[in-house]
Amino acid sequence: MITTVTSASNATLKRLRSLREKKYRRVEGLFLAEGLRICTEALDAGWTPKVLVFAEGKGDHPLVRRLVQATLSSGGQVIETTPDLLSGVTGKDNPQAVAAAYEPRTLALADLVPGPRTLVAERLRDPGNLGTLLRACDATGAGALILLDDSADPTSVEAVRASMGAFFTVPCVTASTAELLAWKAKHGAVLTGAALDPRAMDYRAASYAPPALLLVGNEAQGLPEALMAECDQLVIMPMRGKADSLNVAMAGTLLLYEALYAQEAG
Repeated sequence: MITTVTSASNATLKRLRSLREKKYRRVEGLFLAEGLRICTEALDAGWTPKVLVFAEGKGDHPLVRRLVQATLSSGGQVIETTPDLLSGVTGKDNPQAVAAAYEPRTLALADLVPGPRTLVAERLRDPGNLGTLLRACDATGAGALILLDDSADPTSVEAVRASMGAFFTVPCVTASTAELLAWKAKHGAVLTGAALDPRAMDYRAASYAPPALLLVGNEAQGLPEALMAECDQLVIMPMRGKADSLNVAMAGTLLLYEALYAQEAG
């Protein structure tokens, strides 16, 4: 059954709005995604909404109908509301056709088997960078994104939005540095760290033998010395202008593609 809601004080809409904050995502056991494309890709990847909200006038769209049917069939809740109220749920000025709440899937590092390429990000703080790196992982066929220590929440609406649906296709695991190093040793993986360091070689000259772990550091501080010491090799991107470094999402994307090309040529 589809429920029509026209009041911002509706309990379900208030609950969905609260998911923009991490503490409420933990309390509710849900996270939020927005946009018809992202929610459709989530469905294609096997994720069905627990709550689906769509804007009035959009119910006849075939993809919206598909999302509505899937949500109702799985016992979820479906709400039709005004574009303005839907915009209030997501916190985005331009209203989307749909927004949906999903249950997160808990995945531990021990559950992962490394593929040829796995991206690791240490203390990644910006959810936009996190989402962009998930998108790059999907584009290059990387096995997973591993977030070390105090990184941003991958279930934030900003991270999910920036991933353009890749959150639902790329495993994203949070781990400690100690857990990563133990996992690396168990699987015989090669850890390559991107660093502004005199020991680093041109990233195009490095070896990316699988299973390759590609490591990028914190946006402001880069990799700590202790973690650089654990790397099998350090790499750097040549900088021809005045800037001394790249955005972490761009650096991670370059590493992923270089490893992909090296392994395919290899």
